[in-house]
Amino acid sequence: MPVQDLPMPPSPAPTSPAIGGDNDDEAWVWAQIRAEARRDADSEPALASYLYSTIISHSSLSRSLSFHLGNKLCSSTLLSTLLYDLFLNTHSSDPSLRSATVADLRASRIRDPACTSFSHCLLNYKGFLAIQAHRVAHKLWAQNRKPLALALQSRIADVFSVDIHPGARIGKGILLDHATGVVIGETAVVGNNVSILHHVTLGGTGKAGGDRHPKIGDGVLIGAGATILGNVRIGEGAKIGAGSLVLNDVPPWTTAVGNPARLVGGKEQPKIHEDVPGESMDHTSFISHWSDYVI
Repeated sequence: MPVQDLPMPPSPAPTSPAIGGDNDDEAWVWAQIRAEARRDADSEPALASYLYSTIISHSSLSRSLSFHLGNKLCSSTLLSTLLYDLFLNTHSSDPSLRSATVADLRASRIRDPACTSFSHCLLNYKGFLAIQAHRVAHKLWAQNRKPLALALQSRIADVFSVDIHPGARIGKGILLDHATGVVIGETAVVGNNVSILHHVTLGGTGKAGGDRHPKIGDGVLIGAGATILGNVRIGEGAKIGAGSLVLNDVPPWTTAVGNPARLVGGKEQPKIHEDVPGESMDHTSFISHWSDYVI
């Protein structure tokens, strides 16, 4: 699933120059992050040492992210230096991880009005950090380094309250908004430009093995507290309402709400929307009569 070019954030975020490729894009975002960190260090001296050690002293986004994740996820027996080397070596050997990091930074900066800067996302957004650590765990899983991948999954769950099995495949431009309580199972697949809110479960239906978890198409929006169970397909551009329980396929560009979930407009002629909800973050446009939703 190809990644769509994401627009630059509106003012006051700076406007990107013409992008010539992933390396140029990464360099531009990293320059913004360093500039933001220097600005914040000047305005808030109490953070100067922290910002210097996590961002300003590093020569690249990969080094900064690896250092930060290593310190976040370390324990008395899983050393920060070991994790730093693991993250950095994995990023250095796989350009697709670096481009995914940039796409995820852009997703948070553009879609979340509470995200004030790229550096704020890099340092403080646990959903972003959990996804970046998961990408490394997934690489380890694919290399059959399963004990280390599972150990990393456990630390991510402990620290960020996000439990993603290292076997799960996740695309680019992902926003885990708030992120607390997100659970994604082993055979789940999440497409590109997807937004998922807190307490979402992409799970199985019981003890059955094999391919048993949801497949989420590009541009999907999954509202807070939604539960999607089984090897079901959520079509491209679909919207899952907050608190919904989905047990069947959802067609592309439709909205499913309720417990059990139903299609807005009905199963035979569901209402079709034109926006990409994973990018627009529009949770409520399907409601035409507010009186129907008022207790």
